Amino acid sequence: MTESLAILEIGAILLAAAVAGALSRRAGLPAVVGYLLVGLAIGPFTPGYVADKRQLQVLADVGVVLLLFEVGIELDLRALRREPLGILAAVPLQVLLGTGVGAVLLGLAGVAPLGAVTLALAVTLSSSVVVVNITRSARRTTDERTNRALVVWAILQDALTLVAVAALTVLLFPGSGGPATTVALLVAFVVLVALAHRLLVPLALRSIRGEHDTFLVVAVAVALATAGLGSVAFGVPLALAAFVAGVALGTRPEAAEARREVLPFRDLFAVMFFVAVGTLVDPVALGTNLVWLALAMALVGLKIALVAVLARVFRVPSRPLQLAIGLGQIGEFSFVVLGLGAAAGVVSAGQFSAFLAAAVITIGASAVVVRLIHRPLAPAPTGSRAAS
Repeated sequence: MTESLAILEIGAILLAAAVAGALSRRAGLPAVVGYLLVGLAIGPFTPGYVADKRQLQVLADVGVVLLLFEVGIELDLRALRREPLGILAAVPLQVLLGTGVGAVLLGLAGVAPLGAVTLALAVTLSSSVVVVNITRSARRTTDERTNRALVVWAILQDALTLVAVAALTVLLFPGSGGPATTVALLVAFVVLVALAHRLLVPLALRSIRGEHDTFLVVAVAVALATAGLGSVAFGVPLALAAFVAGVALGTRPEAAEARREVLPFRDLFAVMFFVAVGTLVDPVALGTNLVWLALAMALVGLKIALVAVLARVFRVPSRPLQLAIGLGQIGEFSFVVLGLGAAAGVVSAGQFSAFLAAAVITIGASAVVVRLIHRPLAPAPTGSRAAS
């Protein structure tokens, strides 16, 4: 009976998330907002039904592994060399300045150094999922140059996240052997994954390319097994390990087919990831920590201004303000960063809830406001003065 109730609960949550996601889209918002709100409704901090946190977390872990594995596959580092030098310089500077200035401001607000760096880094990162939705939306007002700049900027942020999260992990969890041991384990894991995805994984995928069901099983197994191995044997966070696996596979010809096979499962389990994130928001803690929410929103505003200025200074082909607003949200890697900070005890429950709430607000706001920039004017009525 217990197992039956668990299956019923998962089915009901997925159905509720599907409905909420569809309603969010009809309202002109990303479906992610609906998923987060469902998580808030079934979480322990709101009245009514409370979902089984343990089984939800397992599904969420699978979701984030497949989500970031697929993001890693899409990250073609070799293709980035063909992009304008301006954007290749602007993005690292945006992440560096945003994290540094944000950490200083949070430090002035009384946050300890490690907590300030963690929170500032989380705000600096944008959502690749939301950016892609903006560029593909039927209601978009972005031109092709701005679409390209949005996608490339988000991809470069993801690439930098690989280094930033690794460095943050070393700072937050130095381990018994100290930072040197942690760094050595990270490097060993990256080398191992790179060798496996150059020698073994492509060979296995090529041998079963014509068998779609087996290909799917192997592709998903590679993502989950690599992430699990990185976490258990090397102390690498699940999400980061999955991202490394995706980046390594992304350099191979088999990557495109692996991405196509994983994509439907990624979308299914990613829903559970965002629902699980929503269950972590404590409205009561948020109500007593509105200062942190205000600071989070101020830091997002700082990011928007910084992106707009850097886009102009480095002459990134785009509409700078529209580009900045399109990137003006807190993304999926930000949830990973906040989770690391909470696990290390450098991010309080109030700060965590406030920054998650800021993520929900900015995800919805950026998707809507970006359409209001450079909206084409309606044609003047025939025979009017404007037409003469």
